[in-house]
Amino acid sequence: MVRVNADLIWKSPHFFNAVKERELDLRGNKIPVIENLGATEDQFDTLDLSDNEIVKLENLPYLNRLGTLIMNNNRITRINPNIGEFLPKLHTLILTNNRIVNLVEIDPLASIPKLQFLSLLDNNVTKKPNYRLYVIHRLKNLRVLDFKKVKSKERLEAKNLFASKEAIEEVQKAPVKTSPPVETRNVSEATEEQQTPKVVAPTPEQIIAIKAAIVNSQTLEEVARLEKALKSGQLPEDLKGLTDNMVLDNVAVKHGDKVHDGKGQGDDESNDTEEQRSTDSTPMEQE
Repeated sequence: MVRVNADLIWKSPHFFNAVKERELDLRGNKIPVIENLGATEDQFDTLDLSDNEIVKLENLPYLNRLGTLIMNNNRITRINPNIGEFLPKLHTLILTNNRIVNLVEIDPLASIPKLQFLSLLDNNVTKKPNYRLYVIHRLKNLRVLDFKKVKSKERLEAKNLFASKEAIEEVQKAPVKTSPPVETRNVSEATEEQQTPKVVAPTPEQIIAIKAAIVNSQTLEEVARLEKALKSGQLPEDLKGLTDNMVLDNVAVKHGDKVHDGKGQGDDESNDTEEQRSTDSTPMEQE
């Protein structure tokens, strides 16, 4: 936990940023409270206090020069109602990823006379019904909200929606929108399922191939694995290759048998023909 003081301020990075503004970088110091910023002597256009542990946006000195205040990734839940009195020229305020919940907590920003760019992304308040129209209605000079340009159509819609005090109060009391929980699969289970090989029932040829592989196995681990596959009646994918040669051999054997049968039949027919000729020629010799 670090306290803001003159020593921290002048030891922290300060430079001209991309838009040629003088910037003081106080981010990532675990600062819990805004204090002693008067030590800056109002010499900076941009102040970066992001990635700290600030809970309240308050206790700011009069900083006439400050135009951009970056407060993302803090724990801000409350804003000083009179913040605009101390930041008369502030035009950009970044409050992304804080803990602002209710719409009424945004109302103090209306006191900043020149605020034109505002980000409240990743705050629960953005889930409120009509959140965007409410902010546009309250901050009359706003040009960009949550990095989206404010359109004339939205201004008119906001004006009509919040024409009465009752409508404003109703929106302020509306609960935060909640999304139903989404079932997510355990990563380890999904990975295990992807890695588990699919199994198929073995054919008679595959069973014979497994038995032959058991006989030819070189290690006990291989024998145990093959016996397990045989007993379970399930053939893992990596064992399907065992049957490929066997199937080819069976095809070759069957094809060979057919060829052999054809030749035998031809020989028989040839022998019958020769016997017939021999019979026919016998009577002629007797004459």
